[in-house]
Amino acid sequence: MFLEPNFSGQRSGWIEVICGSMFSGKTEELIRRLKRARIAGQRIEVFKPKIDTRYGESRVVSHDSNSLLATPIADTRRLLEVPDNVTVIGLDEAQFFDPDVVRHVQTLAGRGKRIIIAGLDMDFRGEPFGPICNLLAVAEYITKVHAICSHCGNLATHSYRLTQDQNTVVLGEKDLYEARCRRCYSMGNILELK
Repeated sequence: MFLEPNFSGQRSGWIEVICGSMFSGKTEELIRRLKRARIAGQRIEVFKPKIDTRYGESRVVSHDSNSLLATPIADTRRLLEVPDNVTVIGLDEAQFFDPDVVRHVQTLAGRGKRIIIAGLDMDFRGEPFGPICNLLAVAEYITKVHAICSHCGNLATHSYRLTQDQNTVVLGEKDLYEARCRRCYSMGNILELK
């Protein structure tokens, strides 16, 4: 169950971060909030990292196949070019953005924009991923979502990689990753052998 941030009385810009493991519904929640803003008559603009081409170049897509048009960007300075009449900005897969994204979203929030950010909080090693920890530090609202562990059914907080590739960024879906709870994650590939 998601709790909608309480924006009553909020008159200036702010930052919302939706984080969690793979398959936890981060993008689904981002899309839901952006669609509600659009229904409310607010102008939205959505961005995604240019590196993420899993579902095509110009869409953010949830695992449930909900989607929105998005602008792929390689440099987060592009965010500062958002027109004045855009009031809500969505960022998906924020772990892949450059570190300057933190400064840029703070500038936009200072201009009165609502920024909604979704991203993995940890990489496959269980370490903070990209600029997410710094985005969490400056956010007014934080939502941590959970997947279901693919082995035991408990709440999953980790993204377990099924390959031996040690690069931090390896784009993939269920063919390369599983959502796991802390216990099953720490058991590692013992569970893969069963």
